Amino acid sequence: MGLPLTIVPSGIDETQHQAGSAADYVKRLAEVKASAVAQRIKSGLVIGADTVVVINDQILEKPRDESEAQDMLTSLSGRWHQVLTGVCLIRAETGNRKSGCEVTRVRFTSMRPDEVQWYVATGEPMDKAGAYAIQGYGALFIERIEGDYLNVVGLPLRLVYRLATGLGVDLKKDMSRAGGEESA
Repeated sequence: MGLPLTIVPSGIDETQHQAGSAADYVKRLAEVKASAVAQRIKSGLVIGADTVVVINDQILEKPRDESEAQDMLTSLSGRWHQVLTGVCLIRAETGNRKSGCEVTRVRFTSMRPDEVQWYVATGEPMDKAGAYAIQGYGALFIERIEGDYLNVVGLPLRLVYRLATGLGVDLKKDMSRAGGEESA
């Protein structure tokens, strides 16, 4: 999008916030991450986010090892699941905040065991919620999505834009200001 940004890890322990529904969990985690960063900076818009995959009311985060990645992918094979991303924006100068949650449904094709093993061997699943990246090799196994594709990638930009607008921040202005500058 051409927005100038700085990545600031929150350093929070995500396991301390695992209670309630999946939507409550990702929103709460996004808020905790954004708050931790907003306390350390003087100005700017802080964006905190967290994404999980949910199937049968079970939250799938990042797999701990290859075996867990294989189990996750096998459970997703041939089935629908939800991807939830909680987002929290904070204006560091004022402490004003807005948060929300985006939900997208995704259907995996049926994966053969050799396909699961191949995909895990690529290494891509190891740092992804639900053990897949729709924008990478994982796209080979996505049959259908209902909702925001960018949510599945990990940051629902339409939601970010709506929340920023609610805080009085015009991202369009910042985008045009960035113009042809090199930015992330």
